[in-house]
Amino acid sequence: MISDQAVPLRIGIVSDTHGVLHPGVHTVFMGVSQIWHAGDVGAPAIIDELAMIAPVTAVRGNIDAGKPWAQRLPEVQQLLVSGVQLFMTHVGAKPAKLVQRLPEPRPDVYIFGHSHHALLVRQAGVLFLNPGAAGRPRFGGRLSVAVLHIDHGAVEAEIIPL
Repeated sequence: MISDQAVPLRIGIVSDTHGVLHPGVHTVFMGVSQIWHAGDVGAPAIIDELAMIAPVTAVRGNIDAGKPWAQRLPEVQQLLVSGVQLFMTHVGAKPAKLVQRLPEPRPDVYIFGHSHHALLVRQAGVLFLNPGAAGRPRFGGRLSVAVLHIDHGAVEAEIIPL
């Protein structure tokens, strides 16, 4: 997905729904231009429900692997949006490790999920973003999503608890 829009963009970032979408996601994502799901979708109905809010770009997570409906989802997405290079996958790591093996072209934003714990940190010029989980609480994490703001090549993000 490539976008050359010069207007400020607000993009909803979600992960680890595991077939359940917290109802608060609808409110938080109201007015976003796109939604990106960083894997472990859990059921195709989640993509359909999110698509009622805004167009969805998603990657396949480990719980999606092997399911026929999930084969249409890639394992990674590389996206250029308003001059900002984004990379999205499901399984990430600590940013210090990820910085050592960034894909080319080098992303400005690296989005991932899997841990169920939200993370927002800038390291080595890259914004690392894990929105946390938006389905059921697991692994001691609280439910959350993120919103990415892109404005004329500048990018910021915020984690929003559900």
